[in-house]
Amino acid sequence: MSKPIPSVQKYMTPSPHTIADDRPMSAAHEIMRKFGIRHLPVLRGGRIVGVVSDDDLHLIETLADVDPEKVLVSEAMTQDPYTVAPGAPLDEVVAEMGDHKYGSAVVVEGGRVIGIFTTVDACRAFAEILHARGGGAGRGPASRS
Repeated sequence: MSKPIPSVQKYMTPSPHTIADDRPMSAAHEIMRKFGIRHLPVLRGGRIVGVVSDDDLHLIETLADVDPEKVLVSEAMTQDPYTVAPGAPLDEVVAEMGDHKYGSAVVVEGGRVIGIFTTVDACRAFAEILHARGGGAGRGPASRS
């Protein structure tokens, strides 16, 4: 008998760091460096309007005459980010992320950001699920006999 598919809420990073869309790119960099993260949900008036990744910031900064102290996060973010409810089935979220090459899914409840699910979270979920199935030898290289 197969086990039910867990929801994205089980594996998301709760209460993620966020940034307002009117902040400079340098502020996004600072948050990402300080907390060791690669994705920031972007808010306007407490509502999700985008997501900015470290790759987005680096791409914009390669353009001529871009000053990270003056260019706003709104100019670097991806608008209309992939959002899901906390109860969304993990398999559907991961499939959608893979199909569209999304680096993250912003978890929203009642219009508020409550979590973020990234490709790193997906890898951790996959490892946990595989381990629970009992088929693996655990972490590290496979033994060769």
